[in-house]
Amino acid sequence: MTSNANDIASATLARAALVVTPALDEAVKRLSPSLQVPVQHHLAGGGKRVRAALSLVSAAAAGATEEIGVPGAVAIELVHNFSLIHDDIIDGDTERRHRSTVWAEFGTGSAIIVGDALATLALQVVLDEPTPERVRAASCLVGATQLMIAGQADDMAFESRASVTVEECLAMESGKTSALLSCAVSLGAILAGAPDATVAALSEFGSHLGTAFQAVDDLLGVWGEPARTGKPVGSDLSQHKKTLPVSLALARTDERTAELRRLLENDLAPADVERARVLLEECGARKETVALADAHLAMALAALDRVPLVPGPKSELVAIAKFVTERDN
Repeated sequence: MTSNANDIASATLARAALVVTPALDEAVKRLSPSLQVPVQHHLAGGGKRVRAALSLVSAAAAGATEEIGVPGAVAIELVHNFSLIHDDIIDGDTERRHRSTVWAEFGTGSAIIVGDALATLALQVVLDEPTPERVRAASCLVGATQLMIAGQADDMAFESRASVTVEECLAMESGKTSALLSCAVSLGAILAGAPDATVAALSEFGSHLGTAFQAVDDLLGVWGEPARTGKPVGSDLSQHKKTLPVSLALARTDERTAELRRLLENDLAPADVERARVLLEECGARKETVALADAHLAMALAALDRVPLVPGPKSELVAIAKFVTERDN
C-alpha cells in the first residue's frame, strides 16, 4: 500500500474516532450505573473504529454529511463490541488490547449481561427517531447481527470437526466477519436516503472487504508475529480453528495433507504447531489464501465503481479497504 493511501486511511480513522467516541460515551450513559463501569473498562482499550468510519464515510460518499451516519456508526460499534466481549468468554481470553477482558475483570455473568446490553442499546440509538431511513437501518443491523451470531456458532462447531470444506469455511466467515462490515458501510448510505443501487453497491463492497479482511486475519492466525497479533504463534492451529489456510490444505489429497490431518486430530504441542505451519506453507495454502484475499479486495473496489459516489469519500473507502487488508508478506 502506498504511503499516501496509508495516510488517508489513518486520517479518516482518526477523524471517525473523534466524532464517534463522544457519541458512544453518551450512549453508554443510558445504561444502568452497574453496567456502565464494565462497559467503560472495555471501551477504554480503544480500537481502530473501522466499522464506525465506514458508516460515516459511506454517508458522505452517498452525498450527505458524515453527521447523518453517526447513529449508524455508534450502533455498529456497540454491536461489534458486544461480540468482542462475548468472544472473549468463548475463547477464554483474559486480555484484549493490553487490558483485562470484561469477564476476567468482572466475571462471566457480568460480561454476558454487558454484551446483551450493548446489543440492545445499538437498536435504541438507531430508533431514537423512527424515520423510514432509521427503521431500514435497524433492519439492516438486526439482520447482520443474526448472521454474525450464526457465523460464530458455525466457527465453534467446526472446532470439533475433522475438516470443513472451503465453501463451508467461506460461508462461516461471511457471517462471522463480512456481514457486520457490509452492514457498517451500508448504514451511512441508508441513513442518507441513498438510492437502492448505491446501498447495494456499498453493501457488496463491505461484504467482499470482510472476506478479504478475514483471509488476512486467518494468515496472521497461523503465521503472524505475536508482537502484532497479541497471540501465541499459530494460535488458530492450537485452537483447532478451521480457517481458510487449513480448509484449503485439507481439500487436497497428498502426503502433506494426510500428515496435517493427523496432527490436527490431537492436541498440538509447540513442535506440532510449527510442523503444521510448515505443511500449510509447503502445500500452497498460504499462497492460495493470499490470492483469495487479493481477489476479494479487487471485487470490493470494483463494486465502488458501479455507482456514482462523491470522489473524496470514495477515495477514503478505498484507502480504508487497503489499510485493513494490509499484510506483512
